[in-house]
Amino acid sequence: MTDLTYDTLMDDGNYLGSERAKMENKVILDELERKKKARTMAVPTDDNRVKARLREIGEPITLFGERAADRRDRLIYVLSQINAARGEEMQMDEESSSESEDEEEFYTEGSLELLQARRRLAEYSLPRAQKRVAQQRIHATMPLGRIIDLRKKVFAEVKRFSNLGSQIGDDRPISQVRFSPNSKILATGSWSGTVKLWNVPACTPMRTLRGHADRVGGVAWHPQATLTQGKGLVNLVSGAGDMSVNLWSLDSDSPLAVMKGHADRICRVAFHPSGNYVASASFDTSWRLWDVTTAKELLLQEGHAKEVYSVEFQDDGALVASGGLDAIGRVWDLRTGRTAMVLDGHVQAIFGIAFSPNGYQIATGAGDDTIRIWDMRSLRALYTIPAHVSNVSDVRFFRSDQLPDTTKLVNGGVVMDGIEDDLDKSSDKESNATLEEWGYRSGLYFASAGYDGFVKLWSADDWQLLRTLTTDSGKVMSVDLSGDGQLLASGTYNRNFQLFAPEDVPV
Repeated sequence: MTDLTYDTLMDDGNYLGSERAKMENKVILDELERKKKARTMAVPTDDNRVKARLREIGEPITLFGERAADRRDRLIYVLSQINAARGEEMQMDEESSSESEDEEEFYTEGSLELLQARRRLAEYSLPRAQKRVAQQRIHATMPLGRIIDLRKKVFAEVKRFSNLGSQIGDDRPISQVRFSPNSKILATGSWSGTVKLWNVPACTPMRTLRGHADRVGGVAWHPQATLTQGKGLVNLVSGAGDMSVNLWSLDSDSPLAVMKGHADRICRVAFHPSGNYVASASFDTSWRLWDVTTAKELLLQEGHAKEVYSVEFQDDGALVASGGLDAIGRVWDLRTGRTAMVLDGHVQAIFGIAFSPNGYQIATGAGDDTIRIWDMRSLRALYTIPAHVSNVSDVRFFRSDQLPDTTKLVNGGVVMDGIEDDLDKSSDKESNATLEEWGYRSGLYFASAGYDGFVKLWSADDWQLLRTLTTDSGKVMSVDLSGDGQLLASGTYNRNFQLFAPEDVPV
């Protein structure tokens, strides 16, 4: 009898222990589910509406030292708790959607200028998308053996990248580096508030652009910059902590235009592929679209719960992606203003975002030390790369913007005028093969920069590491690849920038 009682007590103890573990697991899963639903919950983005909603549910409209973004996060948390307690998720979704439609929280009437810009963006992007798809269909018909040979050739060149030199760029950390479209000039933005232009690969200074009163966060080249350097033409854009976006030419030290509207520090800027528009990401939790011709704001886009750090356009010109310190990325359709995809998967802030030249894949680098690859066709993350052991600060795909000169494809020499008619079929085949290779290699690999002091090169088809490059800094702030594929630049916290090139490339 004693043994039976003892066994019963043991069984009861095990049973109670397992039940306790189940309850603890259930609490954890419920909390994860609540956080997941909270991220998709429809809440106002306007601070006055957030306060009004808090007042409705009996919460303080503000707490001591609370910012607008924190207040919105508190509203999301409180609503999610109420939602979970009542078990009325479907009803809350219906109420939120009806409230959204009644109060027009997400879609408000835009200006006539924005409507005209959307039409121009559609007219610009549709032919480019059609051309891109046609080129991809041609690449899809390439023999497997040819594809393998091209990959081996390109990746062999990438694996030969080595340190070419280092140059002190400024008195404070270099926040961003970007090559010009013709790969002859490197622009560096610094925390000192200056933008500098350098001849590469010689690394000799060309010009210093002084127009910002605070740290420069973003620098971007006009798509046709340095190709038409007429007086007064816009060739460069920069954004800084002084909340201004400056447009620059290459023949003046002062900005052509200063665009103001942001309420906080500007982190990144990007040029639309048409060159007619500029996007800027800011700590005021928004990104904005500017008209280059009129230097006026066309669109103020909200949607992030915290600061927006990165912004980048798709090559077709139809989409723009933004990444924020809320660990969420969003893809926006410029033609309609709607969200095309939510990039929800990182657990830390997104610092770098880049569209692949194929038009449907996106790479994001974040503070969780990973790079995520997203596919817009399936609306999900394809792959997660454990890229660095510290923050991934920048991600850049290789783009073959500078096509090889077809007049230099015959026997390695220059074809003289009047000789084109005498080219035989073999030289035509060689020229076509080179053009085919150059078109295929665009987007075949990408570079990443990390706060671990490394720059890494990755294949963009199987996401494998190709090359690790060491810098002389503990933090690499930015990285870029030249359009001719011959140079890689990195900007570091140690106030310098470094150039890398394949070992057999002459300087």
